[in-house]
Amino acid sequence: MHRRAVIFDMDGVLVDSYRAHMQAWMKLGERLGRPITEAQFVPTFGRRNPEIFHTLWPGLIPDDQADYWSRWKEQTYRDIVTARFPEMPGARELLDALKAAGFALAIGSSGPPENVEVALHGLGRAHLFDAIVNSHEVTRGKPDPEVFLKAAAKLRIEPKRCAVVEDSKAGLDAAQAAGMTPIALVGTFARHELAGHAALVVDSLKELAPEKIAALIDANV
Repeated sequence: MHRRAVIFDMDGVLVDSYRAHMQAWMKLGERLGRPITEAQFVPTFGRRNPEIFHTLWPGLIPDDQADYWSRWKEQTYRDIVTARFPEMPGARELLDALKAAGFALAIGSSGPPENVEVALHGLGRAHLFDAIVNSHEVTRGKPDPEVFLKAAAKLRIEPKRCAVVEDSKAGLDAAQAAGMTPIALVGTFARHELAGHAALVVDSLKELAPEKIAALIDANV
């Protein structure tokens, strides 16, 4: 039997990081003297920081300051989640079940390696992952499929034998563009917003099981 894989986005999928990221971006907006609202933040969730800078504050942050402010924002985020780690319900159980069923596991995240490390430490499941791709390893953000294709390459598994669990429309579109099976988790976006972008939409990771994911992948092969 050919091996199957599941690639997880980190933010909003394994870690309930939406509010922590929003708080960090809002703190940055206050620091820059250009506060933002939640309505402005939502469409940017899951994208790379340079793209978010351009969307939220066009022309405000010079290129030579982008790295500084990106690091400032991410450290603020890590301080928030470290104080109280927000694990997504069912995350550990699903990871354990998939690994026991023989799936390869990977993370395809838009976040920096330090954020991924903090999340894996909080979950206590770092040893289960066969590959990790973070923002430092890609040049194009989602919906470009680069992050997921690199994860599949690290796993040495064909893209069509991979499922992707995502919470954002950009991430789901990236999975589709990679030729993978997109599975949507409701949270950052409502069910009706995700439905046209995924093979399956669930309200909780507790609804997923190895058998269900295997059937979706096999239908895509």
